Amino acid sequence: MNALWITLALLTAGFAGWPVTALVFRLARTIDDKADAATAAEDRAARDRAADEAANDPAADVTVDRAAADSESAGREAVDGEITVAGDVAADAAGKVPAAAGAPPAPTTRILRGGAIIGVLERLAVCLAILTGQPVAIAYVVAIKGLGRFAELKETPVAAERFIIGTLSSMLWAAGVAALVKILFLS
Repeated sequence: MNALWITLALLTAGFAGWPVTALVFRLARTIDDKADAATAAEDRAARDRAADEAANDPAADVTVDRAAADSESAGREAVDGEITVAGDVAADAAGKVPAAAGAPPAPTTRILRGGAIIGVLERLAVCLAILTGQPVAIAYVVAIKGLGRFAELKETPVAAERFIIGTLSSMLWAAGVAALVKILFLS
């Protein structure tokens, strides 16, 4: 009977953890999008206040065209870490300006390739470590995963953020499933 519970725990931790991790990624993205929208609104409000102050200052030597300022802020949008202005890329998240607008786009590379398979294996290893009473093995899993991704994480801040979010949510799911099965069915 214990073999059945262990098998069910491994299957649940390993394969049902993917939708849970995907949900956590979606939640994190929603929170980031709301924060970006709030920052953009604050920036527009600050520009409007500065324009009002400049327009009301008799010593000011500047004429502010409200329609142009509003259309500029309306044409500016953030797309996956890139800031675009009226459809043209102005700068990426690191502030680097890409090649000329007429140049062909740079090839995109996927970050954290193989993450879904690594996640399943990670959850299986964490669940098995807890069920067998070897929680120290979890440190080995984290170390191997971190060393394997180190170069990619060092190069790309977005990858590092996804790595942390994915690893924590995945490990918490697997540890929770294993602890629940161990307490309820294997004690």
